[in-house]
Amino acid sequence: MSPRPSRKALRPRKAPAQSRSEATVSSIVEAAAQVLENEGFEGFNTNAVARRAGVSIGSLYQYFPGKDALTVALIHRETTRFHEDASHALTKRSGKAALEYFIGAAVRQQLQRPMLARLLDIAEGRPALRHEVAKGDMEALAETIVGRAAPRHARPDVAAGDLLAIIRGLVDAAGERGERDLDDLERRVRAAVFGYLARSGDV
Repeated sequence: MSPRPSRKALRPRKAPAQSRSEATVSSIVEAAAQVLENEGFEGFNTNAVARRAGVSIGSLYQYFPGKDALTVALIHRETTRFHEDASHALTKRSGKAALEYFIGAAVRQQLQRPMLARLLDIAEGRPALRHEVAKGDMEALAETIVGRAAPRHARPDVAAGDLLAIIRGLVDAAGERGERDLDDLERRVRAAVFGYLARSGDV
């Protein structure tokens, strides 16, 4: 069994202080995404990422102590992008439209870069990385949306957890199968989600 990496090994060495260094960090993280997509876990290492980013290995190590820290940075980036997209659901005029938008955001997150999403799902399951990924914001957002879409539900927190599990299960399974049709997957996820709510008479 390989030793569990320390918290220090999972986090950036320093935060970029200037726009130029922010651009360098962004290019390194995107290079990590491309290497992971194209080479898988077998080819994912700091040297490959530095080459793809066009920076020296020393420049990479200024910010990231190793590939686990790069993986965590990628997970944080993709989670943030998903949350920013999904949060637009709150601007919709009806609860139903908000929930439909939330479903669409989940489908887009999984199928726009399906290989990257699938490999990051696997990485998130590693015990060493599990505590580095915050889920609370997404759960709170889902509960708010469910509260609007199903205001009569007696336990919106439970419904939100169930619906997140339904959505995650369907989109992850579609990613594993290599599906590419966003519209078809979104239609199926909507049927499952609204079917769940209709069973209790909430929509």
